[in-house]
Amino acid sequence: MPKNLSKIAKAKKIKYFLISFVDFFGVLRSKLVPAQAITDMQKNGAGFAGFATWLDMSPADGDMFALPDPESLIQLPWNKEIGWLASDLYMYGKPVKASPRVMLKEQINRLNKKDLVMKSGVECEYFLISEDGSKIADTRDTQSKPCYDQSALMRRYDLIKEICDSMIAMGWNPYQNDHEDANGQFEMNWDYTDCLTTADRHVFFKYMVKSLAEKHGLRATFMPKPFSNLTGNGCHAHISLWNGKINKFLDNGDKLGLSKLAYNFLGGIMKLTQPLTAFFNPTINSYRRINAPPTKSGATWSPSSISYTGNNRTHMIRIPDKGRFELRLMDGAVNPYLLQAGVIAAGLHGINNKIDPGEPLSCNMYTDHKNYPNLKKLPDIIEDALDQLENSKEIKEAFGGDTIKSYLKLKRSEIKDFNQEEKFDKKSSVTHWEKNSTLDC
Repeated sequence: MPKNLSKIAKAKKIKYFLISFVDFFGVLRSKLVPAQAITDMQKNGAGFAGFATWLDMSPADGDMFALPDPESLIQLPWNKEIGWLASDLYMYGKPVKASPRVMLKEQINRLNKKDLVMKSGVECEYFLISEDGSKIADTRDTQSKPCYDQSALMRRYDLIKEICDSMIAMGWNPYQNDHEDANGQFEMNWDYTDCLTTADRHVFFKYMVKSLAEKHGLRATFMPKPFSNLTGNGCHAHISLWNGKINKFLDNGDKLGLSKLAYNFLGGIMKLTQPLTAFFNPTINSYRRINAPPTKSGATWSPSSISYTGNNRTHMIRIPDKGRFELRLMDGAVNPYLLQAGVIAAGLHGINNKIDPGEPLSCNMYTDHKNYPNLKKLPDIIEDALDQLENSKEIKEAFGGDTIKSYLKLKRSEIKDFNQEEKFDKKSSVTHWEKNSTLDC
């Protein structure tokens, strides 16, 4: 039986619930529901007009209902009167197939049929910036190599501490916080778990960081590349497949510690990277981070070629330890549900077709890429990524042609809006349109 949210509200003294969902563009949508109404909401869902969000619906469509998942409940550590709930979208009594959390759950079900569960962790980078987004908030954070700078980190101790304390209170088991490679940039890490929980926590983490930053008089952004001369915001994912307590990616006899299943899964991701870049790097601004010139620190820390390696951060996929790999492609604008869904879909394609990723490369891909002319490259602009997605029969089979058509329609509408005002040029400064549209991604 599902948890009774009304009883939980009384026990935990929750007065209001945020019934939330994420649309195609990763925007967190919610209704604030008093606890006295949660029984009906748990049964029937909270009503929304789908056309008012990025979900390719029209004003003529009927009501869309967000059915809260009681297992996702998070009591806001900084305001315990409020409980946050992730939800699945329904229309006319059926799941909305073209909605990100439903898309992920469908991929999870496909994986479950093979008695497998994907566990994952994410590394979410963000900047603390001025209110107008024109500069970083800490004017003393000026080193050319600021990564792990203790002084810059500790000047933000009060905020970092509150975020980390909140994760501890929620049982996420955070284990490190650091200043990242760009001035004003930070990263906070917590334990990996099943991919649906990780996606829900990823959504909430972004909301929490932005909210607590505002509380401290700051603004936080996960925008992929808010400053042309600084390293962008990545969102690396660590991936493994499990059967119960058995890590099916682990093979102690392999030189990198991965099983045949893991290599096939990895091979599927490499095969479908180009179309999936449309999910993993979903904004116009994302393509300032990919294939970008060196930054102030000397490296972009983002990939340009589709390759894998051992413990080497210049490649798209890194195997830092036995039994897992790190996918370094995604950026801070990635939709948390489409991140996990895309990885599963590609990995299953690799398993089902026994795709061999080839031998790992040990070179410095940033300096030696010219020695590997046959390696596939990542899309250079979002239009190229969308074209790859449109032409991918594998991704259409995984998610449904209509779902992909809706995603393409909305993203191309966004590009049309941009092109009416600006022109995309990686050599020029980040445009006002990009900042206005992406700072709060």
